[in-house]
Amino acid sequence: MATDRKNEWDDDALIPKHGGYRKLKSFQIAQLVYDVTVRFCARYIDRRSRTHDQMVQAARSGVQNIAEGSQMSGTSKKMELKLTNVARASLEELRLDYEDFLRQRGLKLWPTDDPRRKALVARRCVTADEVAVWVREMAEKDRRYGQDRQGKSSMRSIQSIFPEIAANAALVLIGVASALLDRQLAAQSEAFEQEGGFTERLYRRRQAARRRR
Repeated sequence: MATDRKNEWDDDALIPKHGGYRKLKSFQIAQLVYDVTVRFCARYIDRRSRTHDQMVQAARSGVQNIAEGSQMSGTSKKMELKLTNVARASLEELRLDYEDFLRQRGLKLWPTDDPRRKALVARRCVTADEVAVWVREMAEKDRRYGQDRQGKSSMRSIQSIFPEIAANAALVLIGVASALLDRQLAAQSEAFEQEGGFTERLYRRRQAARRRR
């Protein structure tokens, strides 16, 4: 009987296991988005502009709020939900900044069925360097394709091709991170509805303690 009570106590721990955010795929992709954005802004956005700071901060917010929400989950599922949602909103803000970059410069936003989107996801890049290599490969293919069609040098310079592909690549990664966070939010909401938060666990813990006496 004592063993049964011990198991009940352990299964309904007051502060359950939490953290471990580095293993979350959403955190890993959001961190990649941050690294890519820092590099992108350093190359294509005026460092003195407000847009530069806003994009870097929005990318950073996505990463930091996933981590903070994971750490807070031990004592506040409500706060975990809130911070995860803040991370999702930050990435949406960043998405708009990249789309504005393309629109304002007359560069193309890839449609949802563009095969390069699937190609980048399938590449499973882990670092910003790996993304940069992929962007370079796509830029060279774009350039060669233009040469083949024109029978001469492409009308587009490599300087215009690079920022377009780099911005769209960042948008693809943001889309992946956002989809992962949407699923994470749905799972967190369901867990909160079924299990409650710290107050509910504290109540159950007190009830279990009374039954043990």
